[in-house]
Amino acid sequence: MRNLRRVLLIPLLLALLTTVGCGREHNADVVRVGVNDLAQPHWEVFKRKAADQGITVEFVNFTDYNQPNPALAQQRIDINKFQHVRYLANYNVRNNDTLVPIGASEIFPLTLYSRKHKSVKDIPQGGQITLSNNPANQVRPLLGLAAAGLIVLKGGPSWDSKIEDVDTAASKVSLKAIDPTLTAPSLESVDAAFVDDTFARPAGLTQQEVIYTDDPERPELKQYINIFAVRAADKDNPRLLAVAKLYHDPEVEAAVRAETGYDGIFKTNDPADLQATLRELEAKFRK
Repeated sequence: MRNLRRVLLIPLLLALLTTVGCGREHNADVVRVGVNDLAQPHWEVFKRKAADQGITVEFVNFTDYNQPNPALAQQRIDINKFQHVRYLANYNVRNNDTLVPIGASEIFPLTLYSRKHKSVKDIPQGGQITLSNNPANQVRPLLGLAAAGLIVLKGGPSWDSKIEDVDTAASKVSLKAIDPTLTAPSLESVDAAFVDDTFARPAGLTQQEVIYTDDPERPELKQYINIFAVRAADKDNPRLLAVAKLYHDPEVEAAVRAETGYDGIFKTNDPADLQATLRELEAKFRK
């Protein structure tokens, strides 16, 4: 399971990985990094490159997306990487917290699959598309469908677009929100579906069934850039900034790209830019 890939996926499937480092006395010279994909080989390269800079890294793996931010706030870890900016903004507002991003990692394209059509243009008027029934997972698909010309959103696309905002009379397709585990099987009966890669791979979906991929460079999708986050008091900590920057070491990037199924686009937005996006989203979530 990747870091909050194309949309925020509440972990219905929990990876059976061992948590490292929790419950032990912490060595102040060690940087504890919270992740949710420790089985990926690139973390060993990351750890070696950190050691080359005199930084000792200890990974703490989480199998529940609800845990890495509280662990960071409670100083059980020093930095985490598992979320995008939007997720962090929502967490901060809900929990009255002040965690901040200090480094970008990547953004993943959102994928629309079909077993009936070869392109978006082939979807007929009145066609049906399925997507997750979790409201938190619907914003980006809606923005993608609007950009593809398949739906019209009342008032135009918004950072907080909802399925209720779809102008059904003006839209080319109809939408059906279902359990995310059912999106892949639904391809047998609908025109297209948004399927997270967690379910796409087991279902045997490949690039051959992809009919639309959104453009991660669109400005409104900056909120979906995955990040390294720290406590506000540590946002200028040079050692933690160095750790976040290590993700873009050429050897680390090469190791990430080499992993099966990786389709991320590396992003290098600076901390100030990411923090400005976070503040903007937090203000909107508070309304």
